[in-house]
Amino acid sequence: MSTLTITARDATTGPVLEIAGDLDYDQAPRLRQAVTALSLEPEQCLVLDLSGIRFCDSSGITALIVARNHAVAARADIALAAVPDNTIRILRIVGLDRVFTIHPDVGTATTHRPATGGP
Repeated sequence: MSTLTITARDATTGPVLEIAGDLDYDQAPRLRQAVTALSLEPEQCLVLDLSGIRFCDSSGITALIVARNHAVAARADIALAAVPDNTIRILRIVGLDRVFTIHPDVGTATTHRPATGGP
């Protein structure tokens, strides 16, 4: 098990959270707390940089859904960036690849302007 680290920074499109480590039962609450503490504005895009994720279980997937719900409630968007192969496989199996906007890297995610804000 590796401790989850979350580093926040701002981009022109909105906040970026760089997440590294294991996104599992023990660590997922840290991501949920970090996300719900963010103040999002309508039409911003919250980007979750998952390039440093080593492992993601069902609690981690739930934390990603919490992040999406927080963004939608603020009438903002959410994007996942640099999702590791093992995590993208899980997202595809459960159909969340159709729920989240997924980008190959943070640069693409922070320059992409979605057509709508929220659902």
